[in-house]
Amino acid sequence: MRVRALLAAPLLALLVSGCTNNPYPAADSEHKVLYKSYRDAPRTLDPAVAYTTNAHAITGEIYETLLEYHYLKRPYELIPSLARALPELRDLGDGFITYRFLLREGLLYQDDPCFELDGAGRRTREVVMADVAFELMRMADPATNSPIVEPMSNIRGFRAFSQRLTELRENDPELATRPLPEQYAAAGPMSGLRVSGRYELELEVSSDYPQILYWFAMPFTAPVPWEAVAWYDGEDGRPFFTDHPVGSGPYRLSEYDKHARIVLTANPNWYGVRNPEWLAPGAVYPGEGEEGDRLAGRLDPERVGRPLPFIERVVFAREKESIPYFNKFLQGYYDASGVIKESFDKVIHEGGLSEEMVAAGISLEKSVEPSVFYLGFNMDDPVVGRAAGERGRKLRQAMSLVVDTEEYTRIFSNGRGVPAQSPIPPGLFGFDPGYRNRYRQVDLERAKELLREAGYPDGIDPATGVPLELTFDTSDTSAQGGLRFKFFTKAWRKLGIDVKIEATNYNQFQEKVRNGSYQLFIWGWVADYPDPENFLFLLWSEMARSKNGGPNTSNFQNSRYDG
Repeated sequence: MRVRALLAAPLLALLVSGCTNNPYPAADSEHKVLYKSYRDAPRTLDPAVAYTTNAHAITGEIYETLLEYHYLKRPYELIPSLARALPELRDLGDGFITYRFLLREGLLYQDDPCFELDGAGRRTREVVMADVAFELMRMADPATNSPIVEPMSNIRGFRAFSQRLTELRENDPELATRPLPEQYAAAGPMSGLRVSGRYELELEVSSDYPQILYWFAMPFTAPVPWEAVAWYDGEDGRPFFTDHPVGSGPYRLSEYDKHARIVLTANPNWYGVRNPEWLAPGAVYPGEGEEGDRLAGRLDPERVGRPLPFIERVVFAREKESIPYFNKFLQGYYDASGVIKESFDKVIHEGGLSEEMVAAGISLEKSVEPSVFYLGFNMDDPVVGRAAGERGRKLRQAMSLVVDTEEYTRIFSNGRGVPAQSPIPPGLFGFDPGYRNRYRQVDLERAKELLREAGYPDGIDPATGVPLELTFDTSDTSAQGGLRFKFFTKAWRKLGIDVKIEATNYNQFQEKVRNGSYQLFIWGWVADYPDPENFLFLLWSEMARSKNGGPNTSNFQNSRYDG
């Protein structure tokens, strides 16, 4: 979910609030700089494609969207951002609803050389609704390979536009060499997408999918200038657009060495800076929140109504290992950190911060994040997937029955977490605290029985006469990650199954998942928006990674589930 993080500090577990241990040059103290870290380099910063938390930490601050979330209100509440107001709705009576958005006037993109393409000698231009339409058409473009094609297909004419574009390129290869706006114009209009003038856009969306509005609070649907996509093509020393975002948000990318350091700098063209008199809800510090916000000082009258952003620069440094990262946090190199297992007893005492941490000027923030982490099987795999039929199903059930999630949470998260019984996490409608999944309970004897029924007595593969061997892929190459995965392999050895860990870097892991060359993996999902559908669609066949590049990384398919 896109709730702006750069107010004063991110909602992480530990925050430096009064520490005088500053390892940075004295000159830096004259500026408001937030120091953060990241572990895995983003594969892409293209807003139509980027779908990971590490990428959204960057794109979410560069690309402004039509809507966003109120900073503090819970349940989450959509508010206008680039839009003048929430969209007007009109039921068309044929299974579709029209959403009418009006754009603020006078919005500008960040300064960038790409805008000199028209020969006018300018470094920026106004944001118009045609830029939002361009981004929606980019998502429909098969060449973009956007992971959210399926939910966007609820826009009338989305799929038809995609098909026409593909056919035109096949019949006229020269068309593919022209600028994208020309290609999209040749494909004809998307019937459910209309732009009127510079500031009005109408969308016709299936009435079965009211969740469409949430996507307009995410970078996927942010206005993107066609000039940036055309100019940053990797030619003549220019980077690719995937590494050079150009947006209208509060920050711009000023340094990008993805494997070492990423720097965001406040964008002077952002409307919150250029037009503070608008008092736009997402451009000033909020005056409303929950009682907990008041008690925590987040509704301090001195902050309320002040223009954002408070932070001038955000510096991300890459840290691959959690222990060195946490130690650097204690030394003052970073402004926030999670509480790692190895330091939990040192940091936390009786539910609060230890005296040592308080004396060091560190404060504790607690928050509940609607997220799930799960162990997945690749259902396209011939051994553990659907091709194995009942045999594969019983193998998966047996392997699930020997994984003690409560013990895992206790050992590796100090008990912070709730063992999942379904895809829906606590805090969302549909979560049932009393439900118990019968294959999420530890039962070694039943697991052995299922394994025999699957044709692997005592874990022996009858085709080889030796223990069944499977692979477990991960992008976590840290020592702590190794301990986590040994927890699982040790559990499966109780069944006689030999599971080999294959740890690669994040981008290689993502590539293996895209290609379907994996068997088991661990994945996580943080809510895009506050609706259970956002978790249930992780098992929708049309969102399968192997089929459409979607977030269904298990490639699960079930006609009854799809409904």
